[in-house]
Amino acid sequence: MSLIRQDDFIQSIADSLQFISYYHPLDFIQALNAAYQKEESPAAKDAIAQILINSRMCAEGHRPICQDTGIVTVFLKIGMNVQWAADISVTDMVNEGVRRAYSHPDNILRASILKDPAGKRINTQDNTPAVVHMEVVIGNTVEVEIAAKGGGSEAKAKFVMLNPSDSIVDWVLKTVPTMGAGWCPPGILGIGIGGTAEKAMILAKQACMESIDIQELITRGANNALEELRLELYDKVNALGIGAQGLGGLTTVLDIKIKDYPTHAANKPVAIIPNCAATRHVHFVLDGSGPVEFKPPSLEDWPNIVWDAGTTSRRVNLDAVTRADISTWKPGETLLLSGTMLTGRDAAHKRIVDMLERGDPLPDSVDFTNKFIYYVGPVDPVREEVVGPAGPTTATRMDKFTETMLAKTGLLGMIGKAERGQQAIDAIKKHQAVYLMAVGGAAYLVSKAIRKSRIIAFEDLGMEAIHEFVIEDMPVTVAVDSQGISIHQIAPKIWQSKIGKIPVVKEF
Repeated sequence: MSLIRQDDFIQSIADSLQFISYYHPLDFIQALNAAYQKEESPAAKDAIAQILINSRMCAEGHRPICQDTGIVTVFLKIGMNVQWAADISVTDMVNEGVRRAYSHPDNILRASILKDPAGKRINTQDNTPAVVHMEVVIGNTVEVEIAAKGGGSEAKAKFVMLNPSDSIVDWVLKTVPTMGAGWCPPGILGIGIGGTAEKAMILAKQACMESIDIQELITRGANNALEELRLELYDKVNALGIGAQGLGGLTTVLDIKIKDYPTHAANKPVAIIPNCAATRHVHFVLDGSGPVEFKPPSLEDWPNIVWDAGTTSRRVNLDAVTRADISTWKPGETLLLSGTMLTGRDAAHKRIVDMLERGDPLPDSVDFTNKFIYYVGPVDPVREEVVGPAGPTTATRMDKFTETMLAKTGLLGMIGKAERGQQAIDAIKKHQAVYLMAVGGAAYLVSKAIRKSRIIAFEDLGMEAIHEFVIEDMPVTVAVDSQGISIHQIAPKIWQSKIGKIPVVKEF
């Protein structure tokens, strides 16, 4: 019988969350580097380079890989012979570990969790509560799988109840393109098959937390139907040509992980949950001997990649740019931005649009005339930092606000993550604005381009407050130009055709 002490369990949870906030799993680094080495799409290769450089910087600086430090998901296997020396519940212990991890003074993690989700949506301030799954098993240890799951990738989760005769492959190949690039590919697709609706989703989440081993599987060959399915989907999903950040390329997924469970004869439940380029998870076991110690990887495990966009990029002064200037920018072009921009996410956009529709003036400090807005909710700074990791959030969530923002504020353009939907593209074309894409999964790298930061409005919104950033050489890609041409609509089709494994469906 093992005695698991409350403080040991809490400390292990807290330490694990700090650990995964700045260390990618080694298997992910190796797989991403292999994808970088073989990538032929210049835009995708550049995006992967930024992700790898960001990863090494975070490992060195012990700062978050992504500004979205995730919702904590925990799977516990508690041995039947375990005895607890604790005066609070297991779930309460998990939440105390989360609370300590996310408020660590040397590496503050962003609090993203809101209570009253269908109502006032109030930030809990400490990223609790976690989502906890518990199973009682034979044994005398507590086995923990823990992940910090970003909201952008979680938002792209899909579920279907197929007929027993339906093809899983066909559904996946139809579904993945509808997920866009908001989940920050290249990453892992976790697939759950069987059970009931909720069981399939849980299986998909657990699959996301498994190690990358697709190359070993390719080498040895499949031994069963699930492995055959993994190989087929890995090949065909990458043949879609979506590529890193949706910019078109050879690698969309680094692995396909599948877990299954027996199901009813009338059902075939299937779930997909993607894990993004900031994949964060770790597995550990408590045996009663004390808190778990996490061994950091060696910096030699990261590839030595030098990234310099200056020789091939257009430098832009945001304090002097005009609508005539942005009309010359082309989809896929790399820009280095310097000057002043404002920030704003979902909550800020809603408040702004509500004020404009009521005829209320915006705060005196908020003037979007001839400015750019950056969709970001940064991590709080520590030590000498101007701002913490500050990568982009998923731009499509702001699509419904785009027409009003462009029509009524004088805004020139927007910066965010991944593609825009047709509603936003139409507004961009109508107002001859522009949308620029920053690389998701490179938040710490992006933050180094921010020279000054201050909150100028809506401080009560926490990480969703409006900031004013002064930036220098922030790298972005022109994703939608002033004529409404989207790189995310063009590039995957080009690369799907180049790869040539999936017939291109002609549009009539």
